[in-house]
Amino acid sequence: MADAHRPVTLAAIAGAHGVRGEVRLKLFGEGAEALRAFSVFDAGGRTLTLKSVRPANQGAVASFAEVADRSAAEALRGTVLTVPRSALPALGEGEYYHHDLIGLPCVSSDGQAIGHVAAVENFGAGDILEIERPGDAGKKPVRFMVPMNARAVPAWDENGVTVDAAFVE
Repeated sequence: MADAHRPVTLAAIAGAHGVRGEVRLKLFGEGAEALRAFSVFDAGGRTLTLKSVRPANQGAVASFAEVADRSAAEALRGTVLTVPRSALPALGEGEYYHHDLIGLPCVSSDGQAIGHVAAVENFGAGDILEIERPGDAGKKPVRFMVPMNARAVPAWDENGVTVDAAFVE
């Protein structure tokens, strides 16, 4: 679907944890367990090899072979951990990665261009697409939200997203 080499951000290093080089992670995916599917991450142009990861209060705690002590862990604060899109597991029918939807053009079910997917949010009741409409001359773009379900979004693919006209603001 998307560019196979495009990096996908799975986590960011929030800081050091303890004195042995462990780091606290802010997760952007399915949780600590999902990170175990990957052994190597790109960390700002540097390769980090995952030794262990476990869930923690608001993310995870991980250790990497290349990070031996607290100061090395602290130095990585703010670094994002990415993998190539091609490294992600294959998707089943009707599944999608948020990463693949962001930036796609959107049209209404009556054929009007309405903007692009600016973000995918989830506040607990399912995914919501945040769609950005271009602003009128001299005005800022306007965003509105649409639930990512079959009624509001009857179709999507790598070329774009169709939003039912009743949900367009």
